[in-house]
Amino acid sequence: MTLSLEQVEHIAELAKLALSDEEKALYREQLSSILDYAERIQQIDTDDISPTATVLPVHTVLREDVSRPGAPREKLLENAAVQEDGMYRVDTILE
Repeated sequence: MTLSLEQVEHIAELAKLALSDEEKALYREQLSSILDYAERIQQIDTDDISPTATVLPVHTVLREDVSRPGAPREKLLENAAVQEDGMYRVDTILE
C-alpha cells in the first residue's frame, strides 16, 4: 500500500511533526513499506492456530505466602526525623 504525500502530511499533522520535503518523501517510503509488510502478515493462514497469550510454559515463581515477623518498631523509628507516640511525625500538607 503506497501512501500519498497528502496522507503522510496528514499523519505528520496528527503527530504534530514539522517535516521537510525530504523527510516527507522518506517517511512516505518507510510507512508504505511498513503497511505492505503488515498486509503480507494479514494474508497468513492462522485458522489452525489457537489464540494464545504466551508461547512459554505458564508457571508461577512466587514464594509461598507465609506470615513472618516484621522489623521491630523501635528499629524502624530510628530513621524518623521526628517521632511521636511510636509513629512517624510528618508536617501537615493539606489544611
